[in-house]
Amino acid sequence: MPAEKLTLAQNRYTKKETLQDTPIPDNSQIIKKDIPNKGSLIGFFIQVLIVAVVFFAIGFTLGQKKLEITKRGLIPTITVSNQFAQAQNIDFSLFWKVLEVLPEKYLDKSAIDSQKILYGAISGMVRSLDDPYTAFLDPKQNELINSDIAGSYEGVGIQIGFDNDKRLVVITPLRNTPAEREGVLARDLILKIDDKDTFDMALPEAVELIRGPAGTKVKLQLSRGQDSEAFEKEIERSKIDVKTVNLEYKNIGGKDIAVISVSRFGEKTDSEWDVAIDEVVNRNVDGVIVDMRNNPGGLLSSAIHLAGDFIRGTVVKQESANGSVSSLPTDGKGRLLKVPLVVLVNEGSASAAEIFAGAIQDERRGKIVGEQTFGKGSVQDVVELPGGSGLHITVAKWLTPKGNSIHGVGIKPDIVIVLTSGDREENKDPQLEKAIDAI
Repeated sequence: MPAEKLTLAQNRYTKKETLQDTPIPDNSQIIKKDIPNKGSLIGFFIQVLIVAVVFFAIGFTLGQKKLEITKRGLIPTITVSNQFAQAQNIDFSLFWKVLEVLPEKYLDKSAIDSQKILYGAISGMVRSLDDPYTAFLDPKQNELINSDIAGSYEGVGIQIGFDNDKRLVVITPLRNTPAEREGVLARDLILKIDDKDTFDMALPEAVELIRGPAGTKVKLQLSRGQDSEAFEKEIERSKIDVKTVNLEYKNIGGKDIAVISVSRFGEKTDSEWDVAIDEVVNRNVDGVIVDMRNNPGGLLSSAIHLAGDFIRGTVVKQESANGSVSSLPTDGKGRLLKVPLVVLVNEGSASAAEIFAGAIQDERRGKIVGEQTFGKGSVQDVVELPGGSGLHITVAKWLTPKGNSIHGVGIKPDIVIVLTSGDREENKDPQLEKAIDAI
């Protein structure tokens, strides 16, 4: 799940895929209190206590039998009994002790910011799950992610995520952006952002560092391939306004072929797609090529909408934590059910793009041409929180209609064609040529 966002919003339903990258939004209500002044330490303790208790209670809501809270001054002990988990006794005294000592002992008193301390505590709690796609976003980070889904922001134009070793990696450079023009490629490891090492860096922090005002520059230290030497790219940021669907035609041997490129699945994708498909239907083409190369994903609901023009029935399945599997069907438009189809993919095709390609492949509706895809197969729910912050939670993994998981594996094309660096330099596209031949 960015576009320097990963995949946090990458898998949202209409709930709002984050990764990126989508499920029905959580309507849980969270109590919001005013943050006390710095001088009011006791008030601050009480405010943090309320937030800690609420977040802890949410984590144990399902199956909860009993919740006992005993207050001893300002150091509470919370005992939780749960029918699904071994009883846990959690003593918050250590947390409160650190919170008491920190403002007393720390040298620079002006650096003690109660709001930042609260956000940091919540972020640390979420990061303890060791899932890079489950993250707490402060209001600024959440705004950056939402602007990415909307398709307009200022940055360099890369979608980022994590590889199987949880290293920060470029999922794909977006088309016609500064990153693509500077030669950044899918699967480039990001070692440093300016002077900051990315080891154990959270995704929202990386997005925030890479984004910035148009005209400013950011330096990325990258590596490409196993045991390759690190190299640097200094990239000037610009306004990124991504048109997600582009349509052109190829006339080969008297055959009229529509080539529809989908760069990502954002808020405008469905409407842009519908305009393009209406034109294709009226033109009565002989075949369609859907180019999903370097498409990092986005809204899951949009991938289902697009697939619904080519297949009927299930587009994707979701397997939840309890093992239950649900099927998500098409919306039934089916405007191109019988037109010959080829889908182009590469290692920059991820998440919702893989959902689309996987559905076409499983239903044998068309040929998949290109290179092995990225392999992002988890689903994130997006919870909007009071004050503008947000929580991205991995709630399920998605499966192809036949029940195959591609997480960490990707989708293997029916026809494998590798695009080499020499092809790029000579402006050749053997993948597109093979797709035309397949039509």
